[in-house]
Amino acid sequence: MCGATHKAKRGNLLRTCGYGIPSLEKALFTLNNDVNMIIQGELLPYAEDDGKIHTNEMHIHNLPWPKDMLLELGALPVAVKITLSYFIEPGPGCIGWKDRYRYPSCLLRFDLNNKNENLEDFKKRINRAARDDEQDSGDGTSGSNRWYLGKNNRNVGSIHSDIWKGTAAELSQCSHIGIFPAIGWWKERKYLNCYNKTIRYALVVSLETPDQSIDLYTPIKIQITPPVEIQT
Repeated sequence: MCGATHKAKRGNLLRTCGYGIPSLEKALFTLNNDVNMIIQGELLPYAEDDGKIHTNEMHIHNLPWPKDMLLELGALPVAVKITLSYFIEPGPGCIGWKDRYRYPSCLLRFDLNNKNENLEDFKKRINRAARDDEQDSGDGTSGSNRWYLGKNNRNVGSIHSDIWKGTAAELSQCSHIGIFPAIGWWKERKYLNCYNKTIRYALVVSLETPDQSIDLYTPIKIQITPPVEIQT
């Protein structure tokens, strides 16, 4: 109950102040102990099958965490901030207060696999079809207690941001971010023939630790830098 109360208060603060003032310095620069990664993508949220519109694509992004290094750091506290941004197409003729599915064209959501959750179970959890199948919904959990705001607070509007806090060892097991669609009028209003549209999004992921002597940047850079081809 205490955690739920704190999240409710944070939700009220979010509605009053938003996400606060952006830090230009943090946006432009990466430090050894505070790294930022930007991912841009485009997905087809809905598809038609037997005359019905259903959710279609989801994206799984594998994050290049230095797993061995995080395991060695053990109980060192770390924080991951995830921000998902996208543009919605307002529903024609709708003011949005009667039916939340008729104003936004498509809603997107993000989630991070939990420490007790392998990739297969993570996909099952965030996949709508799998969630509807009670016989095979996966064994993992969302680890919602580690999110600062929680999904009920962050899943509003078209910018969703939240902070996950834990230990470095726990984070070493959480390296998959899923982006998946929720209901919007592209799906609910088939007669407008917009269900086959794609939606673009930007995903910003920040990883930081308070210990300034820790170098997270170098091992991540090594993982994402393509090898140099040597011509013979």
